[in-house]
Amino acid sequence: MQDRTPVDDRAARVRFRRALTLMAFTLVVPGSAQLVAGNRAIGRVAVRIWLASLGTLAVVAAWSWLDNGFAISLAFSPTVMLLIRLYLIVGAICWAALFVDAWRIGQPLSLRLPHRRAVVGVNGILCFSVAGTMLFGAHLAGAQREWLTMFADGDLGSANGGRYNILLIGGDSGNDRWGLRTDSMTVASVDATTGRTVMIGLPRNMQNFPFRDGSVMAEQFPRGFDCDGCYLNGVSTWVGDHTDLFKDSETPGIDATVSAVEGITGLDLNYWVMVNMRGFERLVDAFGGVHLNVRQRIPVGGLGKDVTGYIEPGERKLNGHDALWYARAREGSDDYSRMARQKCVFSALVSQVSPAQALTNFQEIAQASSAMIQTDIPGGALSDFVQLALRARTQKISSVSLVPPRIDTARPDIDLVHQMVGDAIDRAEGDLEAAKKGSGKTADEAGDQKPAGEAPAGEGQAAEEQAEDADTVTGGSLGSRNEGYKANETDDVAAAC
Repeated sequence: MQDRTPVDDRAARVRFRRALTLMAFTLVVPGSAQLVAGNRAIGRVAVRIWLASLGTLAVVAAWSWLDNGFAISLAFSPTVMLLIRLYLIVGAICWAALFVDAWRIGQPLSLRLPHRRAVVGVNGILCFSVAGTMLFGAHLAGAQREWLTMFADGDLGSANGGRYNILLIGGDSGNDRWGLRTDSMTVASVDATTGRTVMIGLPRNMQNFPFRDGSVMAEQFPRGFDCDGCYLNGVSTWVGDHTDLFKDSETPGIDATVSAVEGITGLDLNYWVMVNMRGFERLVDAFGGVHLNVRQRIPVGGLGKDVTGYIEPGERKLNGHDALWYARAREGSDDYSRMARQKCVFSALVSQVSPAQALTNFQEIAQASSAMIQTDIPGGALSDFVQLALRARTQKISSVSLVPPRIDTARPDIDLVHQMVGDAIDRAEGDLEAAKKGSGKTADEAGDQKPAGEAPAGEGQAAEEQAEDADTVTGGSLGSRNEGYKANETDDVAAAC
């Protein structure tokens, strides 16, 4: 066997470098290796596709930079997600094939064994890394499309008086409870232009309320929901025993609840969203938690079960489990303080969740949302609502709750309810004159109003009580049942939390 000469060593190194260079070309510009040393027809097609892809990506990025709405509309289009998924799958296969072909063009059999092994290793790493990344991107696009297809067909409907009114229903979690127990109800009234939001809280124990005129429930209860033991959160349960009245409805319990909320608030609702509490827990975790000001120890557990722990006071970042219990705990508090805490959670999520977080964790968010949400919002409205949500992040969130001391939940004054709702919306829209013609009070002043029938105190005593109330915390919420909870009626929920 002849000894290797320096010329042979140099030739071997040249062949080795050439093989690595061809793979590097394929990594940077797919098809360039074929243009240099392989099938030029395949190379030309691959390079053209690559350049067209880069050009398209540059145009989309520039357009998205100038118009965020364009990027959002793409992200919330099932058709676009399907095209992206197919492109990435096909692209991954073709790019991997180009790497294999580049390895072939590098004539691996002409290489020395150490060089051959190195080339095979590098080629395998590049091939699987690039293809794996593209296939993972295809998986994310598929997950996004699967989430989008859960929404009904159709486009964004017309706003009511310049606002979109969306009923948010918290469904008490449980295998036999989905859609049957409405644990909390809030109307989010959103300005169609600015995103300025007013949250209208409805107590689940409200009685003797009217339904929307012309609805099935109004025909059954012309004098209001006055049956024995009938509360607002029991409307869907009553309907479950009388489904024959709603033969044409796929969601009779929710439809009846919507007619109740419209009758109570005087608002026309555009859409509803049913939120499963356990899905909410997953969603908060997908967002990476939420920062909240915990004013008192909040029990974890209760509700007929043992208390297993506490959420300690202070400025805290809560995970999904603790955020859920912060929002729904009733042990040691009442429904109205809980409603105030729920508004604090809603406000915190709106203000703290950034587009970057949503983009980074959107697969987890999509999966959590699929488990969390049932809604009649059409898929064509999603991009518009996302843009509204982004605008809402920079706006104050107002709240008005139909609870004591201003509202007697057993015998609600519906005229006063309509006035309170109208005043809150007028203030949110900056129409202070209209608000003054209503109650003549700001939301925060109204929250300090004395219960009906209570004798007025002397001026000094009133001032002292107001000063004490400013520092009163009950059930984890600022305020008290008799004086009202601040977050339940305010022009700035974040400041009240």
